[in-house]
Amino acid sequence: MPKLLVIYFLLSSFIASSQQIGYSNSDCIRLLKKNDSPLKKPQSGDWLFQHPESGQTFEQYIQSKPVKPTSSRNKIYLLPIGSFTPAQWKVVQFTAVYLGLFFDRTVTVLPKMQPTMISSTQRRYSNTANEQLLTTPILDYLEKSIPVDGLVIMAITSYDLYPSADYNFVFGIARTKQRVGVSSLFRYTEEGMETNYQKCLERLIKTSSHEITHMLTVKHCIAAVCLMNGSNSLSESDSRANRLCSVCLHKLQWNLQFNISARLEKLAAYFKKHQLQTDLNFAEADIRMIEE
Repeated sequence: MPKLLVIYFLLSSFIASSQQIGYSNSDCIRLLKKNDSPLKKPQSGDWLFQHPESGQTFEQYIQSKPVKPTSSRNKIYLLPIGSFTPAQWKVVQFTAVYLGLFFDRTVTVLPKMQPTMISSTQRRYSNTANEQLLTTPILDYLEKSIPVDGLVIMAITSYDLYPSADYNFVFGIARTKQRVGVSSLFRYTEEGMETNYQKCLERLIKTSSHEITHMLTVKHCIAAVCLMNGSNSLSESDSRANRLCSVCLHKLQWNLQFNISARLEKLAAYFKKHQLQTDLNFAEADIRMIEE
């Protein structure tokens, strides 16, 4: 069996914590609310225009009895499905690093596999002649395959995906209480990505963190511009900020018990290293809000 690629994340001693600067996590959430941006009125074609949603308050989140880590079930597993170019595989590996920082968890990348769980009747071809895989059998397979110490498991595939016959495609999908999901990088690949992988990486880290946050029982957000906003198209997804609003951050911090200030510093360092300037701008604005 191929060796598992295990990526461990530890807090670095040089990162300032909120305790060091005198702010608790609740103080940070209160301060970061000032950086939330209101959602614009949905336009034709937007997610909320086609899918009206009621949102989810922090109190409703607590009452939902969300999926939470335990001492024996606290790791994130990624299962690569399909064949990947060297550039795509680099994006998968860097995405694993990002998810470890985002969720403050150990992330394990399992050995690659082909989509043998998909029958011929569960494959179709889109208008552009690319092969698409139905997400249902992938999610069914993941439910049976999640390791005993797994908090969640997400497949990352090079294939295009569709969740049902009435959808053209989907970037990713999750089953919340079942702790499984799948994300595709098919529609994120652009010409020249062998040398310029940033755009694909920028898109995949957003989709994968969005779907895993769903697995932790966080619903789509309508409180503000947020990573957890729904998306109907690549352009709408690209316009979605890679930032949790204060409401969704509150949910995730309550669930995972990370240090908000330290997490922001680590995310900013990641964005800087990979030259993701837009994401870096959001992180640095939040850091300044806490430090001022």
